[in-house]
Formats: sequence, structure tokens, C-alpha cells
Amino acid sequence: MCEIFMSADPALWEAESRSLRLGGVSTSLRLERMFWGVLEEIATRDRLSLAQLITKLYDELCESRPEVGNFTSFLRVCCTRYLSLQLTGTIPTDRRLPLRGIPVHH
Repeated sequence: MCEIFMSADPALWEAESRSLRLGGVSTSLRLERMFWGVLEEIATRDRLSLAQLITKLYDELCESRPEVGNFTSFLRVCCTRYLSLQLTGTIPTDRRLPLRGIPVHH
């Protein structure tokens, strides 16, 4: 089983930091390149820049929770959930279709 995962390109798990503004504060987020790629795909689907997507996710998280906690972990879960929902057919795999407005049940 390990070979399935070990054969992945090592560049995918290399961490990369990117700077942006969240809540009016300059910050840096550190994620593995694979997660940056998934976030870029999500942003592209809804015609947002990566910074716009991350800001939107941060703002919506702040509105729904009294405390944000580990935001980078939240972003990793967003990526994993996005891929999982595609596999189950809950959201379309066609990258030309925006995610806005797609109803997702818990």
C-alpha cells in the first residue's frame, strides 16, 4: 500500500509559504504545494484569485465561528473535502462549472 503514496512526486509535499492580508492584517500561510494547487483550482472555478478565495473562506469562517483556530488546517480540510465531494459526485468534476450555488448537504 505504501508504494501508492511513495510514488508521488516529492515536490507535492514540499511546504510553500505565501503572503496575503486576512482581516486587514498581513500574514503568511504555509501549506504543501499539493494543497496550493487544489486551492488554485477551486479559485479558478469561481473566477477568483487565490487571495480572494482564501480571504472569502477566512471571512466566512470568522462569521460562523467565534474562534478561527488553525486556519491552515481548515484550508487542508477544505481541499480534502473538495476532492472527496468530487469523488462522490456531490460536486461536478468539470472545472469549468463554478462551485457557487451548488447545494452540499453535510
